[in-house]
Amino acid sequence: MQINAYGAYAGDKPLEPLKINRRAPGAHDVQIDIAFCGVCHSDLHQVRAEWAGTHFPCVPGHEIVGRVSAVGPQVSGFKLGDLVGIGCIVDSCKHCAECEEGLENYCDGMVGTYNGPTPDAPGWTQGGYSQKIVVHERYVLRIRHPAAQLAAVAPLLCAGITTYSPLRHWNVGPGKKVGVVGIGGLGHMGIKLAHAMGARVVAFTTSESKREAAKALGADEVVVSRNSGEMAAHASSFDFILDTVAASHDLEAFLALLKRDGALTLVGAPATPHPSPNVFSLIHKRKTIAGSMIGGIPETQEMLDFCAEHGIVADIELIRIDQINDAYERMLKGDVKYRFVIDSASLAG
Repeated sequence: MQINAYGAYAGDKPLEPLKINRRAPGAHDVQIDIAFCGVCHSDLHQVRAEWAGTHFPCVPGHEIVGRVSAVGPQVSGFKLGDLVGIGCIVDSCKHCAECEEGLENYCDGMVGTYNGPTPDAPGWTQGGYSQKIVVHERYVLRIRHPAAQLAAVAPLLCAGITTYSPLRHWNVGPGKKVGVVGIGGLGHMGIKLAHAMGARVVAFTTSESKREAAKALGADEVVVSRNSGEMAAHASSFDFILDTVAASHDLEAFLALLKRDGALTLVGAPATPHPSPNVFSLIHKRKTIAGSMIGGIPETQEMLDFCAEHGIVADIELIRIDQINDAYERMLKGDVKYRFVIDSASLAG
């Protein structure tokens, strides 16, 4: 099945229209007509070959929502017309300890929604900047939000689960003081989710102008991290800090804000490493620096259900596919509140 898509033929080339092939649904496959696809910073890094191993032509996109348009004969959990989503995972080994625990995101054989190995032509997966996708039912997620919110649900499939997973793992909830560093595509979701979980949420930003925006997202307090007095006022008071910033920065300042046994968890992926913190910053009061990567399929479904229950979606700007190259440049400048989403109907032309 040949369909319209948008991708790049080289890392130094803009994205452009192209044709790709999708397999016919197999016994356990679900075919999805894509309605919307979110634009993640990872898309830009991969398609511009800033991350190693990009296969070209590269069709990005792993925040996919749409409706089921065909199912294989052995699919029982989905039917035609269902609202569904596809996140960052379209395959895994299915039998390792991680897969058996529903942590496919940590499986050594995890296959990403784009640029991952597949027997399908051309030999690597092609993502959601396209009209349709065919995926094994295990990796398909049910969406319970109203259809009218579907575009704003799309970023939950990456930005949502990337922030939800560490918040759940570190037991964020009532009685906990939680910091969220950065108010962008990831950070704005972290604030919304931590607030809905019942924590006291403090947002950290380098920009004075973002104070009111962060409060509107659910932050109880906003700290400008360049203001040493504001930072010092929160010394040794946080149970957990989620750092969403995708640029190299000083971690010491945030370690100083943790209580004994507090954790600073990194989900932003900078192009250059953070300066190494002093080991005594960790030894003193048994603090932890940790990392977290998306979530497995069960946890992603849990996140979607939690967001539907609490009315949580991303703040988005809807674009046509032919605006994607400009959107990338704007994203680099931080000129979006807070996530671009592609209207896939614009691929029909």
